[in-house]
Amino acid sequence: MAHQHKSFAIIGLGTFGSTVAAELVRFGNHVLGIDLDEKRVSHLANSLSEALIVDGRDEHALREAGIGHYDVVLIAMGEDLEASILCTMNARMLGAKTVWVKASSRTHHRILNKLGADRIVHPEEEIGQHIAQMLHNPLVRDYVSLGNGFHIVNMTVPNHLDGVTVASLKLTEKFELRCLGLMRGSEFVSCNDGKAQLHPDDKLLLLGRRTSLRKFSDSV
Repeated sequence: MAHQHKSFAIIGLGTFGSTVAAELVRFGNHVLGIDLDEKRVSHLANSLSEALIVDGRDEHALREAGIGHYDVVLIAMGEDLEASILCTMNARMLGAKTVWVKASSRTHHRILNKLGADRIVHPEEEIGQHIAQMLHNPLVRDYVSLGNGFHIVNMTVPNHLDGVTVASLKLTEKFELRCLGLMRGSEFVSCNDGKAQLHPDDKLLLLGRRTSLRKFSDSV
């Protein structure tokens, strides 16, 4: 099924905000970029659907910009606590359907939560955890958090597991993990019956809690 394109307003066009805005445009979405800094706005004026010099703390200016009509508003000015909080309140008052906010601290997170932000992101913290996981175990190629304590990990099969079947890893019994499948080059190999044999450089897709995934990755 084709993805429906949405409209996004990104308020705060620093490194994080401008990167998200540019990627959303690349996916074919309508993106409005807002910042108080004229240089940031003019730098992105040609690549975004719209770019405006507006103060996110100013409710009237945000109303003029039509913030309430956007599917999602992302408030990316995490460093300026006061501006971020006022902007979140304004977006909510103006009727934005979904509000995502970048947080810079635990206190900031708690305040945003009380203001009714739909999703609060900690980009530096999340990237830091991501990189630490991959540095800790070079077999871990990538992983994604599902947000409920569960993660999916993409792990390279080491040479010494060549020819071993998925069933013999005892993923469920020993580690409380579930194998979602194997990627062999560009081919997907099902491991539902456990009979699939591992080859070096296969990518094993595993679902489970972080501690279980770490226990398994340390054991191989």
